[in-house]
Amino acid sequence: MPDRSVTSGGLLAGKHGLIMGVANERSLAWGIARIAAAQGARLALSYPNEAVGRRVRGLAKELGNVELLACDVSSDEDLDRMATDLPKIWPGQSIDFVVHAISYSDKNELTGPYVQTSRRNFATALDVSCYSFTAVAQRVAPLMRNGGSLLTLTYFGSERVVPNYNVMGVAKAALEASVRYLAVDLGRHNIRVNAISAGPIKTLASSGVSGMRHLVKWAEANAPLKRNTTIDDVGRAALSLISDLGQGITGEIMHVDNGYNIVGMVAIDEALRSAPVLLELGQQLARQRDAAASAVVNDETAIAPQDDKLDPSLGDGRH
Repeated sequence: MPDRSVTSGGLLAGKHGLIMGVANERSLAWGIARIAAAQGARLALSYPNEAVGRRVRGLAKELGNVELLACDVSSDEDLDRMATDLPKIWPGQSIDFVVHAISYSDKNELTGPYVQTSRRNFATALDVSCYSFTAVAQRVAPLMRNGGSLLTLTYFGSERVVPNYNVMGVAKAALEASVRYLAVDLGRHNIRVNAISAGPIKTLASSGVSGMRHLVKWAEANAPLKRNTTIDDVGRAALSLISDLGQGITGEIMHVDNGYNIVGMVAIDEALRSAPVLLELGQQLARQRDAAASAVVNDETAIAPQDDKLDPSLGDGRH
């Protein structure tokens, strides 16, 4: 459970914040929302459609007095409406923080080689996973009259090649660059912009990445702290960035992955335990290569965009 004893009033007492990307109780955004509420924040949660909205309403009851806003970040009209509605739900109040935990890719393109990425999915993934953060910043920055914090979520696949992460790695790399540019643009208004790069976590969104369970096992075996990242780990790190504790931090990508990002090779004492994971992952990748080769023979190398898209709300930095 979130720590309610840091200060008598909470680190976010009297502050107002918007959290975008809660999908269910396993979402990274939910981990952040729970801790923010426990530390005294007044929250608004956004959702992209009614199906997700029903789940968010159920979760919101656990947080007490929470506002709910419908917003599909791929729609400028929805974003404009959200920016208009926020001052109405908290009249006279400045927005203090916004958490952006949204990303998207066609799940059929989160398997096999990156080179087969379609133009359609590339454009959509970059729009929803990267540009939407800038679009949100454009609209909420004017509402942060006292300054504030913008926070988004990313993943190590932006820095290193991760099997099957594919276009999401490219989108997250662009998102991280956006963090730096936005930090410079908005710093004069005392608005800080940062990202959390969380270790692999089993979420609804991450299930769209082929082989995710292998990534989770591998990270646990080889991270210095020998454990997996949790949504509460991410929530506590987020608290440090969206509260006054983070007043001197902007333009940063904070790794919350039990130290996995510093490791340069397999931990020697974990080599034997890691071998079965590598073998299973290798067999999966071999099957994918065989399937791709077969597609080439049949002159069908490009993976066509599918209609059964992952929900854009399921980003959590996990896609």
